[in-house]
Amino acid sequence: MMWVVLIGTSVFAFAIKFIGHSVPDRWFANPRLQRINALVPISLLSALVVAQGLVVKTHVVIDHRLAGLAAALFALFAKAPFPVVVIAAAVTSAVVYHLH
Repeated sequence: MMWVVLIGTSVFAFAIKFIGHSVPDRWFANPRLQRINALVPISLLSALVVAQGLVVKTHVVIDHRLAGLAAALFALFAKAPFPVVVIAAAVTSAVVYHLH
């Protein structure tokens, strides 16, 4: 059963990519589609951050990861460089984890 699911998923992924390359270029010239397409990465990244930062299995939790996320947001609003944002989040998360 696992191989059927794996092969089926692979064929489905290939079909989606093939169909994506077959779409006429004039469809992508639509300004409305371009605005929507610009928002897709933002929404996906936001969902990933929430899923990885606030959820354990099927439960929403508030723990050290939320403190790291808050530190990262603070650093981003302070216009800190990306490595500083990552280090601030990691250090804050580690400190809160060890204090708990």
